[in-house]
This record gives sequence, C-alpha cells and structure tokens, in this order.
Amino acid sequence: MTDINQLKKICSQVRRDIIRQVHAVNSGHPGGSLGCTEFMVALYFAIMDHDTDFNMDAKGEDVFFLSNGHISPLWYSVLSRAGYFDVEELSTFRKINTRLQGHPATHEGLPGIRVASGSLGQGLSVAIGTALSKKLNKDDKTVYILMGDGELQEGQVWEAAMAAAHHKVDNLIATVDWNGQQIDGATKDVMSLGDLEAKWKSFGWQVMHMDGNNIEEVIKTLGEAKEHSRQGTPIVILMKTEMGKGVDFMEGTHKWHGKAPNDELKEQALNQLEETLGDY
Repeated sequence: MTDINQLKKICSQVRRDIIRQVHAVNSGHPGGSLGCTEFMVALYFAIMDHDTDFNMDAKGEDVFFLSNGHISPLWYSVLSRAGYFDVEELSTFRKINTRLQGHPATHEGLPGIRVASGSLGQGLSVAIGTALSKKLNKDDKTVYILMGDGELQEGQVWEAAMAAAHHKVDNLIATVDWNGQQIDGATKDVMSLGDLEAKWKSFGWQVMHMDGNNIEEVIKTLGEAKEHSRQGTPIVILMKTEMGKGVDFMEGTHKWHGKAPNDELKEQALNQLEETLGDY
C-alpha cells in the first residue's frame, strides 16, 4: 500500500488503539508507541515483504524485530490491523492469560512475534543472527530492527554493532527512535549519547537520518536504505521522533513514557485522533 492518505488514516486509528489499550488496564507505555507510529505503519503497510500467514522461519520474507519491546501497544495494533490476528484481541492487552503481554513474548504463540523483547540492548544481536542465517540460506530478504535511543546506553548494543560491521551484515537495516527521552528524563541528562552519527560510523555502519513523524519521509528513507543495502556494510537510520506524537499533552515529555491516561485524559486524547478504521 502506497496511498499516503490511507496510511495516515491507519496511523490515526493505531494511535487510538494505543490509547485505548493502555487506558483499559491503567498500564503500558503510550509515549514511545505514539512517537513511532508512522515508522511501524510504513514498515508493515508499505515497505516489508511479509506474510500474515505467520511462521517462525520467515523464509523468503522480510523480518522485523522490536528491541524496545515496551512499545508493544503500537506493535500489537499494527500487527492486528495488518491482519496477523483479530483486532478484537487488542482488548486483552496486559490481562491475565493474554497473548498480548506487556512486553512481546513467544510462548503464547502470538502471530508476528519471533522473539521475546523488552530487556533492552538485546534486539540488535538477535537481528544480526537472523540476517546472517538469511545469508547462509541464500535468502535475499531484509531484516529490520527498531531500538530506542536510551537503549543505546546498553553495552551489548555496541558489541553487536561491532560484530555486524566485522561480518559485513549488509542485509540488516536498523533504526533508532531518537526522541531524546527515556523513563527517567531526557537522555542528555540521564546519560548523554554524544555524537550518535560519529559513533555508528566509527563502528563501520552506514548512517542515514529521517523525520520519523513524516510518513512520506519514512517511506522514502526506508526505500533508499534498502537500495543501499548489500554493499558490504550494515545500515542504521537515526530517526527523529516526538514522544507522545499526536496527543498534545503527551508530546515531547518523558512523563508519558510509561503512564496510562485516566478516563478524562483518555477522552481528551481520543478527541484529537480520528477514528478511521473502527475501534475494536
């Protein structure tokens, strides 16, 4: 799907899904979920070659891993809206015996989920292993991964980055949600990330930039990244987003990283987001 207006409508509905999921159980992470909506919608509805008839092997199809697993409300919404499972199942988010755990998990058998995530710093390693396996199997598809910027404070990320360059994992496109916020405050105050472009380049990666809240730019940049892949180096996209995007009182602050809105604020948020595909 490349109809920009339709993709924007999906984004609006996904944001409604996010708010309703976290409100229903007074738990979850709306801030980063709202901020990464355009990226995830573009990936599943315009970029990736994927099959909703889900299997763990992913032979002959692109693969996505969510390393910052706390933004699961976004991923669950996109997976359901893309056809991996019934949209009505979103109403079970974070409830007892649900397949929609607070952080994505595999033992419940939720379609679309290939690895448990949310313990930050691990996703890039998994993505590299998957990309290498595709190379060994002569599979020409691409592996995508999303990480948070606060997650880059984890040492394992940089061990994995070094390994990817050494092994020329050039069928991998990583994206960093560069919103400048993490659970305890701004990343610059918690632990400054320094010059991210220079860091990734020094580790042997090709670096690109994009505005993650502009879906046209997201589609364009991801397309360019795919065109520049398989040239001997892994690719990372530094994606500028605004935490809480789309809900004015949540935008640009870490305070909504992991807090659900009350009844009044839920309605205030939903009033800013058009219902385009029908609420579950």
